[in-house]
Amino acid sequence: MKKLFYTIASLFAVGQASAHNRFPQPDFESGYVILEQYFPVQNEALWITIDVILLTLLMGFVTWAVMKKRTRMPIIATSIISIAYFGFFRNGCICSVGSLQNVSLALADPTYILPIAVLLFFILPIIFAFLVGRVFCAGVCPLGALQEIVNVKNYRLSKTVTTVLGMIPWLYLIFAVLFAVTRSGFIICQYDPFVGIFRMGGDIGLITFGALLLVASIFTGRPFCRFICPYGALLNLVSRVSIWKITLTDKPCIKCELCHNACPVDAIKPPYDNKVKEDRLVGVKRIINYFVILPLIVVACAFLMRSVSGELSRMNKDVRLYDQVMAHEANPQARNMLSLELEAFYGKDQSIEELAELYQKIQAEFRLYSTIAGGLIGVVFGLTLISLSVKRTRKEYEIDEAECVACARCFKYCPQNIKK
Repeated sequence: MKKLFYTIASLFAVGQASAHNRFPQPDFESGYVILEQYFPVQNEALWITIDVILLTLLMGFVTWAVMKKRTRMPIIATSIISIAYFGFFRNGCICSVGSLQNVSLALADPTYILPIAVLLFFILPIIFAFLVGRVFCAGVCPLGALQEIVNVKNYRLSKTVTTVLGMIPWLYLIFAVLFAVTRSGFIICQYDPFVGIFRMGGDIGLITFGALLLVASIFTGRPFCRFICPYGALLNLVSRVSIWKITLTDKPCIKCELCHNACPVDAIKPPYDNKVKEDRLVGVKRIINYFVILPLIVVACAFLMRSVSGELSRMNKDVRLYDQVMAHEANPQARNMLSLELEAFYGKDQSIEELAELYQKIQAEFRLYSTIAGGLIGVVFGLTLISLSVKRTRKEYEIDEAECVACARCFKYCPQNIKK
């Protein structure tokens, strides 16, 4: 409806301008001054203000629901509001998930002006995660809310599968930051699987991928949030040290397992006892060995990423343009077959020498940032390997703050929460 309104308004304005050109205004000799005409346009600043206020209110509402009331109905209401407003009405933009690219670019490029609304969308969910956990993921994020609404079954995936897939958000995060700081593109926005659904149009491949994710969401909890979302990786990290923890009940756990079975994202860990009765010294030695090889993994990944930095740099449009110009200069007879990029380049005053200098600068940036990205990838691999070897004894069912998305499904399954 909003798009239709603005389309009609735009056509009306064009029609007025056309009529003005066909029928020029009369030139009065009496001194009469023709009044200027103004046409209303969308007040984007107002909508952005509403976005930030609603984002904060919804996260506060979810916090009250999971920390104070331990009830799920407010989460469902929040999900519906988020899908309707942030999803379909605002077309999925501004998006906290994509905002991390803007923030990364602003940190690397002082000439880039970061909009305050984008900064708020990035930092506010992180602040809430630090205080009370991932309440943004509960239903405030339209991507998570869309998956939450359609979920009706919870087929549990094996630990091996979830561990391997769980590394993807971290890798996605690293590459998203890499391409953002090198001004090569915002791949999170470019490959968002749900934006086409919210905008009811776009790349058919991404829309199909988004539809498949929603189908998968019917049978297992939030596959995009758990195994793809790079912003979720950040919230995962911050929520590990949250000040106030989400608790299943304020009464003693009776180990009924109902909450564990109800959790769609496998964020409630069951009691664990060291059944193998491994000698403590053996476990300590294994962890030490992993920490010894961790630097080797980091160095190897950093070297590998540096070695492919040239290929990665082709994500940058200026690097691709330089390759096209060099190929064309090597075969100047093909001047009648110029691409649009080459026509634009030869049509302006920029010299090949200036383009070559820019090319060398971008290559140097990619070598540096790819090396750092490779080191971080090594850290992800190494810490994942170490986490598989760390076994902590649990006496009762516990919520894993890093994985919990505050969906509140578990509360009603706990017999200790039933009022008698």
